[in-house]
Amino acid sequence: MTKIAYFDCLSGISGDMTLGALIDIGAQTGELDANTIQSAVRSMGLGEITIQSETVKKKGFRAIKVDIAHPPEHAHRHLHHITEMIDRADAIAPEAKQLAHKIFLELAKAEAKVHGSTIEKVHFHEVGAIDSIADIVGTAVAMTQLGIDSVEASPVPTGSGTITIAHGRVAIPAPATAELLKGIPIATSDVQAELTTPTGAAILKATATRFGSIPSMSTIAVGYGAGTKDLEAQANILKVMLGERTGQTASSQETARDYPLETDQVVVLETNIDDASPQSLAFCADRLFDAGALDVFQTPCVMKKGRLGVVLTTVCDAEHVAQLESILFTHTSSIGIRRHTSNRRKLVRRSETVSTEFGAVRGKVVIVPGGSERFAVEDDDAVAMAKQHSVDVNQVRAAAQSAWKNNKS
Repeated sequence: MTKIAYFDCLSGISGDMTLGALIDIGAQTGELDANTIQSAVRSMGLGEITIQSETVKKKGFRAIKVDIAHPPEHAHRHLHHITEMIDRADAIAPEAKQLAHKIFLELAKAEAKVHGSTIEKVHFHEVGAIDSIADIVGTAVAMTQLGIDSVEASPVPTGSGTITIAHGRVAIPAPATAELLKGIPIATSDVQAELTTPTGAAILKATATRFGSIPSMSTIAVGYGAGTKDLEAQANILKVMLGERTGQTASSQETARDYPLETDQVVVLETNIDDASPQSLAFCADRLFDAGALDVFQTPCVMKKGRLGVVLTTVCDAEHVAQLESILFTHTSSIGIRRHTSNRRKLVRRSETVSTEFGAVRGKVVIVPGGSERFAVEDDDAVAMAKQHSVDVNQVRAAAQSAWKNNKS
C-alpha cells in the first residue's frame, strides 16, 4: 500500500509548521521524535543545534510548536554551501538527502528568478539561516522516516498585507513565495499576515503531486504543527493527515512513482455557437491564442431546434479570463460563457534545441512513465525548415529526432 500525506493548509504552511506536524505524527506512530531529527541536523556541522518541540494551544486547538535554538551567526549561503553540508552529514539517509536537495533547488530557482541571477550565484538570506536549514532538512528526514510515498495538499492561502525581508518591505506573498506557488492553486484569504513562507511553498513545490480535496485513503494519524503568530480569525496550525491508499497493485504503485508530474489549475471557458462561419471562428481562435489562451478547440454539437453548431472551448490561466471573455463576446455571437476551474496534471518538460542538416530545430522533452524521455519537435520550426530547404516536413522531423537520440547516446 502507498503511504500518503495530505497537507491541509487552511492557515498556510511554513517550515516549522510542517516539521511540527510531522513530529506529532511520528509520536503517534512511534516512528519519529525530535531527537532523531536533531541528531541528523547536527551531523551537518552547523554547531550545537537544539530542536525543541512542545505542545501549545492555538485558538483552543492543540498543536506542536517547533523552535530551533542555535549559536548566533550572520552567514549568507549559496546553494552549493548547503548542498555540501547535506552531503557530508553522516546521520541523514540518502533518500532524505535527495529530498532536501530537491527542496533547496526549488528555493534556489525561485530566488534566482526574482533577483535576475543564477542558482549558482544567488544568495540565500532568510532561508539560508540555520533555523530554515533545520526546518527543511528536518522535514526531509521526517518524511523519509515516516515512509511517506506521496504528498497531496489543499489549495494554499498566502495571506495579505506586507512584510519586511532582507531586501526591504514587500507585499505578501513575498516574491520568492509567489514564484514557488506558480502552478499551485491559491486559496483566497483576507488574513493580514504572511501565512505561507518561501520554505513552506518550496516543500509543497518539491513534494506535492496533487492539490485539491482530501484523497481516498485510510487514515493512520493526524498531526498538527503550530505557526508562530496568533491569528485573530482562525487557528494558525497546519494539519497533516497520514494515511494509506488502498486498491492499487504493487506494480501500479511503482508506476505512479517512477516519473515526475507537475500540477496546476486552469480556467475553462465554453460557449455554444451555431451562426458563425469557420473563417470567423478561426479568426477568433487566433485572437484568443494571441491574448494568452493555453488552448482553444471546437467540438461539433447539435443545438436546440436541431441546428448544428460548435462548442468553442478556451483554456487559460485565471489572470487572462477577463480579456479572453471580452474577445469571445466581441468576435463571436455568444451571449453567455460557461466558466469552471480544472486541475491539471502535466508531464515534466524542458526545452531543447538540436542541430540538424537543415539547421537548428527546437523541441520539448518530457519524462514518461517508466522514466524514459520523449522528444517532440516544435512544428513551427519543422515547417519553416521544410519550406526553406524545399523538403517534406517529415524529413525535418525525422532528422531532429535522430539528432536528439544521438545527443543522448
